[in-house]
Amino acid sequence: MALISLIVALLLEQWRPLSDRRYIHSAVSQYAGYFEHQFNAGEHQHGIIAWALAVLPVVFGVWLLYVLLAWANPLLALALNVAALYLTMGFRQFSHHFTDIQTALREDDLPRARTVLAEWRGHDCSDLSLEDVIRLTIEQALMASYRNVFSVIFWFVLLPGPAGAVLYRLSHYLEQRWGHGASPELLAFGAFSARAFALIDWFPARLTALTFAIVGDFEDAIFCWRGQAMRWMEPTMGVVLAAGAGALGVRLGNPYPQGGGLVERPELGLGDEPDTAHLDSTVGLVWRTLVLWLAMLFLLGIASVLR
Repeated sequence: MALISLIVALLLEQWRPLSDRRYIHSAVSQYAGYFEHQFNAGEHQHGIIAWALAVLPVVFGVWLLYVLLAWANPLLALALNVAALYLTMGFRQFSHHFTDIQTALREDDLPRARTVLAEWRGHDCSDLSLEDVIRLTIEQALMASYRNVFSVIFWFVLLPGPAGAVLYRLSHYLEQRWGHGASPELLAFGAFSARAFALIDWFPARLTALTFAIVGDFEDAIFCWRGQAMRWMEPTMGVVLAAGAGALGVRLGNPYPQGGGLVERPELGLGDEPDTAHLDSTVGLVWRTLVLWLAMLFLLGIASVLR
């Protein structure tokens, strides 16, 4: 059922993408805000309690609903899976930005590409060169494909029903709100959410990096993963980016201009400086990774039937 759910959700999103997620984000924000208001007294243990009460009952409730629907009618359980994946996963959450940048660069419209990239990344990109725009676009695409597709698929398959997908997405939101770059008054309160998400994020990031290596340049991907990933600002995301850069044979990272200064970053990858051909290669890498994951799920399903 997991494979069928994934295929249906992917096809549904390609046919009718959920373009406006503001209502979902608003509801989740109010939900997280309630626990923040009720439990944040600036203590570490309060963050543990808030995270547990915000995440675990929802995950258990989704799992219980899945079990009840599967008992009543498997098609209802399938519908729940598809709905959960449709809300928590998807290429179209980021692919329109990538496509718009590709189109702008094909038309030699660098200002337009900078504008779209700025909307996507959330910071000014007006000082970027063509090389910088391509480099940051590739990085953003690799990160977005991992966050919006591969990590969700991993947890969806690992836990029964849609519980894993909900666990990953909700944990990621709380880490972003309470842990990652949180305001000073949330540092102690959000420390546990950051550590919990780091654990949840550890294995799927490395499985994604390994798959990038398998479907790309294996030797360079592993070399970059082992030698460069830990120098990145976020080591877990550094694994994905370093392996992706090595698999593509392109140089990512490096400083880029912003606001009259330079954003310092280490180098990732080997080989050529980025050009527009690498944008097509990035699309191919992501799709080959997805196809391999679906193929492995198919084989696992066959094996479980024949066992």
